[in-house]
Amino acid sequence: MARPSRRLGNLPAETTSFIGRRRELAELRKTLSTARLVTLVGPGGVGKSRLAIRIATDLGRGFSGGAWLVELAELQDPALVSNTFLAALDLRDQGATKPSALLLSYLQDKELLLVVDNCDHLLGATAPLVTDLLRGAPGLRVLATSREPLSVPAEHVVPIPPLDLPSAHAGESLTLLGQNEAVMLFTERAAAASGTFELTAANQRAVIDLCRRLDGLPLAIELAAVRTRVLSAEQILERLTDRFGLLTGGSRAALPRHQTLRTTIDWSHDLLTSRDQTILRRLSVFAGKFTLEDVEAVCTSEDVAAANALDCLSSLVDRSLVMKEDANNLACYRLHETMREYAALKLREAGEENVVELRCTEYYVSRNQRAVSQGRHRLVEWLEWMDLEIDNIRSVLQRCLHQHDYERGVDLASFVGWYWVTRATTEGVRWLDELLAPGRANPDSRAPAYFMRGFLAVLQSDPTTARLTLERAVAAARQAEQIIVLSHSLSMSSIAETIAGDRAAAGRLLEEARLVTARLDDLPARLTFLQAQALNGLFEGNLETVRAASSEGASLSRAAGDLYVLEMMLINLGMVALMAGDLEASRPLFAEALRIAAKLDDRGPQYYVLDALGWLAASSGQARLAAQLLGAAEVVRARMGARVVAILAPLQGRAKESA
Repeated sequence: MARPSRRLGNLPAETTSFIGRRRELAELRKTLSTARLVTLVGPGGVGKSRLAIRIATDLGRGFSGGAWLVELAELQDPALVSNTFLAALDLRDQGATKPSALLLSYLQDKELLLVVDNCDHLLGATAPLVTDLLRGAPGLRVLATSREPLSVPAEHVVPIPPLDLPSAHAGESLTLLGQNEAVMLFTERAAAASGTFELTAANQRAVIDLCRRLDGLPLAIELAAVRTRVLSAEQILERLTDRFGLLTGGSRAALPRHQTLRTTIDWSHDLLTSRDQTILRRLSVFAGKFTLEDVEAVCTSEDVAAANALDCLSSLVDRSLVMKEDANNLACYRLHETMREYAALKLREAGEENVVELRCTEYYVSRNQRAVSQGRHRLVEWLEWMDLEIDNIRSVLQRCLHQHDYERGVDLASFVGWYWVTRATTEGVRWLDELLAPGRANPDSRAPAYFMRGFLAVLQSDPTTARLTLERAVAAARQAEQIIVLSHSLSMSSIAETIAGDRAAAGRLLEEARLVTARLDDLPARLTFLQAQALNGLFEGNLETVRAASSEGASLSRAAGDLYVLEMMLINLGMVALMAGDLEASRPLFAEALRIAAKLDDRGPQYYVLDALGWLAASSGQARLAAQLLGAAEVVRARMGARVVAILAPLQGRAKESA
């Protein structure tokens, strides 16, 4: 395989030493040289994920497309497995193309290693997707981790046992004992935790018994090692012995290995303060990463003050019960999969499940409602926050559906609409369609959701759905006397009719939108109207109308810091310059639009502008630059659904012909 000059992929860097597994690493190197699907199978906490990432890191340079991690542990909805693959590969769902089809289109000519981690709870969705990808992408290899096989053709299953255990007899030398995998893991992690721990003749018996009692499970050993900060190895063993007594009442052969892990977590949990226990169990409502602000809002109440949240989190991180994973220069946290399941059980036992879940739902609804009310001038920061929080948003939306809480679900799906617009169009369509099904949300709350659903249909160049849904948005807004929503809906309806080719209907709707918008002092409504007016003018070839509307829109959006609208207006103006034959005037307009699109990571406009700039370079004889720009455009197109092209393709061709 080709060796690229730099490592491609998204594999996380190791933060602690990798210990043992020489046999497994050697077997995997050999197996992955021939097998295209390898599944590491073993109990929770045995180290499947760590081993998979280590071997993928070692082998990644042998794949020209690199090695990529798809983490499924935080995902609960089987319908979103393909979307999670897209996100892991830094692909975007911004078009009408099905996520699975977009995946296959992207991977079909790549040499690439995919690590698909924690498949067991989503086998029904993951197994057929992996099968289809392997059939359609001959250069793809998949390394999966699961508690059970995927059970698909050509799967090579590699059982992952616990770490090698020391002999039950303490007769060997400390040097030989220290080379045992389980002992080495405990010793190194204990030394890191306490700063002073050493394996000695005095504590070797306790260390041997600890590792054997913990069945060589890496997670259990690491949790025990952390306790050397305050306990000796003998004291840790004594506590474990008391707990393991709970598991000896029946047949030892009938006890699954994860019970040992549960016992270890029980013991770690019991060492926590009451306050830390409360926070830990409430953290289980977060499906993905979370921040201190999230914890303060969702997990604190009369019994644990918000001011104590930081101390509690710090305590839980120190005890390896919560993992700290920074993202976007922000301190973030998450629970290990097993720990989240354990915490959720404790939440149910405490009788707090319903109240904490409701608090979580209300928090995400209100926070995103505030973001909408503050306008789009902080869109970049909000999108970065949404990239971090999307697993929690999905979990809340799923909970709203499951609990028939359609009002909050509709509100949340609408409030996060700009995420669907710039990141996940078909996913947004799916949530809104489910929440807007007949007999669910109150009609008075539907107008904003109908508008967003129609907007997404416009972006997908689906005029039939757009017209129908936006008609409903207009009717619902009139009935509820939501004049601002009515203004947006009329303008967007005009765009839908323009795309559908009904210029007369588009003109009527645009005129009504003008009259309604004129009664308002609302900048976003004005900008939506100006974009509708500009797009209508582009399709009619009325360049003066486009220039006037887009110039005003660019000026207003620039002053307001509304980058999304500004990039659209700059594209409009660049297209006008092309149609007028002024190639030089179009270049800086497209260049600025490209910078904004990159800042927003909005790939539809990125594709269109790169294509336009490539064509401009070609027309001026800059063949090498043109090839680079058009190649970059194709890379972007392959990573999303090319929705802007679907909408503007006729205009794109007309602009090039005019120039």
